[in-house]
Amino acid sequence: MQTSPTVTAADLPDHLSIAVLLPCYNEELTIGKVVREFRQHLPTAAIYVFDNNSKDRTAEIARTAGAHVVPSRIQGKGNVVRHMFETVDADIYVMADGDDTYPPEFAPGLIREQLDSGADMVVGTRLTHHHDQAFPVFHGFGNKLISGLIAMMFSSSVTDVLSGYRVFSRNFIRSVYLEASGFEIETELTLQALVKNLTIREITVRYDNRPEGSDSKLDTFSDGARILRAIFMLFKEYKPFVFFTTISVICFIAGLIVGWFPIKDYIETNYVSHVPLALLAASLEILAVLCFGIGLILNSIIRSRFETLDTMKKLFRHIDKLKR
Repeated sequence: MQTSPTVTAADLPDHLSIAVLLPCYNEELTIGKVVREFRQHLPTAAIYVFDNNSKDRTAEIARTAGAHVVPSRIQGKGNVVRHMFETVDADIYVMADGDDTYPPEFAPGLIREQLDSGADMVVGTRLTHHHDQAFPVFHGFGNKLISGLIAMMFSSSVTDVLSGYRVFSRNFIRSVYLEASGFEIETELTLQALVKNLTIREITVRYDNRPEGSDSKLDTFSDGARILRAIFMLFKEYKPFVFFTTISVICFIAGLIVGWFPIKDYIETNYVSHVPLALLAASLEILAVLCFGIGLILNSIIRSRFETLDTMKKLFRHIDKLKR
């Protein structure tokens, strides 16, 4: 992980098309300041505020500050992010929140890292430099738990999976298919990059407190459960051989343990008295074989999908070169 360098918009190429994407719901206290500061630090960027049915003056204030305001009608941050990716076209995408917790001054450094490293996604990690009250106790614990699970299951070194401050390449936007509807979207973005072998880099940024009167929309327990479910489902879908082989091994061992009692009966008495256990053991062993076979078949399908994706990515790059 690197620390964000002192980079300004003057250090970025002039020809880049940059889009700043800000998903918002009831952020009238902060959105004006956020838009103005992004305009200051990225003067050539197009700034989009995707208003997710705010009941306050978020849209009006954002428009006055100079942002393009796009109504996003389907509730939930994941739905808004998917809408943003489908709507906006650019070379570089900068995603942040409208609550003034991610300082816009770090955006040029994140973009510079993406350009220099060729990464598909650069994550602004908040774990080193943050205000005392920026991370509630359970939020910090949940972040570490989720990052640890992903590190174990996907061989990842990403430390701040839940960060909402990210820079994406055009290649990333075209490569991912998102299904998350809520705050599990950051986790899905990370997992999509990992399973599709896209490159991730991390840059340390500062994470500020929300201003007084501005409340977080994240529910620690319900959203945490959704995030864990997203990890489980993506692991099953993109690593089916490991997933189903694990189930197969568990069933195989359980079948051996349960089957020992009928076997012992037969050895000692030439008669099986534990008939239900014998049936259960046989069922477990059959299930073990079936799960192993399912894992093999799904793994072949996933490999075929990835090969198709690689072909499409090469085609898109060729089209981009022809346009330029």
